[in-house]
Parts: sequence; structure tokens; C-alpha cells
Amino acid sequence: MAGNDEFTLNDSKRVVPLNTWVLITYFKSAYNLLRRPDGTFNRHLAEFLDRKAPANANPVDGVFSFDVIIDRGTNLLSRIYRPSIAEEGQPSIVGLEKPVNSSEIVPVIIFFHGGSFAHSSACSAIYDTLCRRLVGVCNAVVVSVNYRRAPENRYPCAYDDGWAALEWVYSRTWLQSKDSKVHVYLAGDSSGGNIVHNVALRAVDSEIDIWGNILLNPMFGGQGRTESEKRLDGKYFVSVQDRHWYWRAFLPEGENRDHPACNPFGPRGKSLEGVRFPRSLMVVSDLDLTQDWQLAYVEGLKKSGQNVKLLYLEQATIGFYLLPNNDHFYTVMDEISNFVSSDHQ
Repeated sequence: MAGNDEFTLNDSKRVVPLNTWVLITYFKSAYNLLRRPDGTFNRHLAEFLDRKAPANANPVDGVFSFDVIIDRGTNLLSRIYRPSIAEEGQPSIVGLEKPVNSSEIVPVIIFFHGGSFAHSSACSAIYDTLCRRLVGVCNAVVVSVNYRRAPENRYPCAYDDGWAALEWVYSRTWLQSKDSKVHVYLAGDSSGGNIVHNVALRAVDSEIDIWGNILLNPMFGGQGRTESEKRLDGKYFVSVQDRHWYWRAFLPEGENRDHPACNPFGPRGKSLEGVRFPRSLMVVSDLDLTQDWQLAYVEGLKKSGQNVKLLYLEQATIGFYLLPNNDHFYTVMDEISNFVSSDHQ
């Protein structure tokens, strides 16, 4: 077993920059401490280990942020990130919700953090940094959702919170662009990418328009064992056993991985043929063991006649987009910027 671990560590070291390797290895070690064999989770230790970043009304790198409780019934918090204007300085309380530039189209990206439905938060430092980057790259407002996590809050709590955030954003007049519309995009990585799909699915029968979905290594799965799961099991930071633990923690008790939340185009999935579904940007890493499920999702969208762009990255692992120390990071940021800006050029 020790030999296999050594091979796995050396293998991943050859692919990712050292600081990324250290970061993801730290996360993996912490995650292993937090998961219990009986399906429970050490939430107190998780909060202690998760490095948080406070909201900052003083602009940092051209971005300021503030926290808002958008649903007092569930204590649902979201962190709002906005580009600052140099001559304005620190905004007042009223200025936090100053209307966006009425002479332009301003994208509003609702972001769902990753962590396999169990880890991290909207206040996690690594996601605070990512959301700030998205503001600068896309010249957008970003709303990062602090959804309830499993196993304490199983399906569909995360989706309910995502839907509540979407309704809240869509109802804010100060987020409307020059055409009196809120130009909403949904984005997320890992479990957050899964939430993107399921919130967009709820919006199908509503009056809410979503301009696009951005899915970074989204967390999908199924009952079968795919070729990529067999080939990459235990390599590059993730094992099949890890994935299965998180699905058992999130799905309704007694359900299997062909539940539509896990396998959206599986035997119990909903067809999107003829459905007004947002166009999608799908980012897949070729060293992510769940890539076959992600590619199956892309094929499901295509077969349904939906608009999807696949960005398949060779020699990329999970989490590559968290640090600006690799070419893939800049490729993805450019793709996201182009995807968001293409609606208002």
C-alpha cells in the first residue's frame, strides 16, 4: 500500500506546480480526517481547518465585497463581489447596493463553491480569491452562495439554497443592466458545478432567464464503473471510494448513484430535448477520474439539442483553476471571459 501511495504522490507531482500540489494535498489530507466510516462528518474540525477570508468593503485589487443574508429561514448567506471605481474610495452602506452601470451590460455570476457538497464555504479564502478574479476577468458582479452542506443537510438542500439565491439576485433592481434585465450566469466547480445544472433545471419552468452555465470539473457520477475511474482511481488526489462516500452523504438515504442529482442523463434523468436550457461552458480535466461522467453530461446536452462548449484540458488535474501558476488557469479564465462577454459585444 505504501508503494502505491508513493507512486501516486510522485505521479501528481510531475503534473502540477509544487504550490498547487501542496495545496491540494493539504485539502485531501484534511478531508480524510473529516470523513468518518459511519457516514458522519467532523464539522467542528472542518471549520477549524478551513482558512476563511472576511468580506472587505475596502477595495482590494479593484474589488470590494460584503455579506448578505438572503434567506433568514435557513440563514442563507451570500457574499457579493463588485468592481470598485478608483475615485470613489470605500463605499458607504448605501453604496454597497449602488445600481450597476446603467450604460453597459453587467454580467452577474452566481457562484457555487466546490467541496463535494461537504467542504468549504463562500468564505473560504481559496474561493474568495477565485471570485475576486472572476470579477476582474469578466467585469462582473459575483454572488458566492454559502449553501448548506452534507451530510447534515442532504439533497435537495443545496439546490434549494441555489434556487433561493437565483430568485434573490433576479429580484434586485440594482443588479439590472441598461436593458432593465439582470444578466445572470451560473458558475461552480466540483459539487458547485452539479448545483449549477440542477438550479438551471428548476429555472426551466420559471420566468427567470439564465444567460449561461459555467461548469468546472463538475461532480457527476453513476452506478457503473467507468474506464476513467478504473484508470485514475487513487491517482491525482482522488479515489473512487472518496467519491462514493460523498454521494452517500448527499443523496437521500437508500438512494443509489443513478439518482438524477448524481446522474442527470442516466436511466432516471430528465430529457432536455425541446427545453429552453441555458448554453453551457464545460471544463473537463483529463486527469480527473470522473471525466467520463462529465463527458457523458456533455453528450446528453448535445443529444438534447442544447448548446454546449467543451474545453478538454490535457494533463490537468482537479483544482488547477485555484492558482494562477499554470497555462490551463489562464486558458480557462480567457474562455470564461469570452463566454460571458459574447452576449453583450
